[in-house]
Amino acid sequence: MNDMKYLVKVSQFVNKTFALWVIIFGILGFIFPEIFKLVGPYVPVLLGVVMFGMGLTLSTADFREVVRRPKEVLTGVVAQFTIMPISAYALCVLLNLPADVAVGMMLLGCAPGGTASNVVTFIARGDVALSVTVTSCTTLLAPIVTPALMYVFANQWLAIDPASMFLSIVQMILLPIAAGVVIHKLAGDKNVEKCVAALPIVSVGAIVVIAAAVVAATRAQLLNVGLLIFAAVAVQNAVGMLLGWYAARFMGMSLSKRKTLAFEVGMQNSGLAVALATVHFAASPATALPAAVAALWHNVASPAVASWVQKWRDAGEKESFFDRIEREVQESKTAKRSAA
Repeated sequence: MNDMKYLVKVSQFVNKTFALWVIIFGILGFIFPEIFKLVGPYVPVLLGVVMFGMGLTLSTADFREVVRRPKEVLTGVVAQFTIMPISAYALCVLLNLPADVAVGMMLLGCAPGGTASNVVTFIARGDVALSVTVTSCTTLLAPIVTPALMYVFANQWLAIDPASMFLSIVQMILLPIAAGVVIHKLAGDKNVEKCVAALPIVSVGAIVVIAAAVVAATRAQLLNVGLLIFAAVAVQNAVGMLLGWYAARFMGMSLSKRKTLAFEVGMQNSGLAVALATVHFAASPATALPAAVAALWHNVASPAVASWVQKWRDAGEKESFFDRIEREVQESKTAKRSAA
């Protein structure tokens, strides 16, 4: 039991400091490129490990939300696959990005939602169940939707092979998730919980190594267009969160659901975008740069926004469990000061 508690604490620490580890490993990839270039061929495998972990956490209850509230889930899915590709394309044109970088921005924009959005939604006091369901749905739709969107938006810069991309996403996303779901079903919730406690460590480790490998492979390009890519990723993230919020508001959703769609739309599966760039555009390594930058930026900016909006509540909305705990802690401190 003590070992499990310790593992949970380590996992929580790793999760909270995700952005820091991305920065550290990004710097290491820049300083020691020859070491991290060796990881390049294994990027799809590392992503598969992350997706297997996602599958382990899924249950049938996550998909019941689709039937229970289809309007909210459909709004999130449609917003994800329209706002982000269109905003990415607009930025590519407005900033006149080089062809390889433009394709990388489109890969990021056409990717499904990232699992980190579930954690950020939790921090923001949003609707976590809705977040998990939308992430799961966009991920399962990615083999069809992502190649189709890439063909429509990015074929003008580099040749896109939708069929090949479909097969890659099935191998890197669907098969590992399916394996995770099956093992979860066979092993049972109690046995899976022991593995799930370690998942943040494994997932963060895989993603930061992927980011370091991309930095190592694109060291020269990063020096030339790094600031431009950073600006494009930051703007796209802000646009995604803002329009995701207003899409939920337009559909008459509550404040907690507006928070959810803001992060669900604004945060992408950067690991998938990096893997697709590595597999399909190996001759143009800069295509992986936008997703590598997003792995850092999304996990710095989004939690900061989540911390800002976490206390926002609709008029008449009940005090959440977390708000009650915080209030009681503050009241206890105030009482101790008064007694002193």
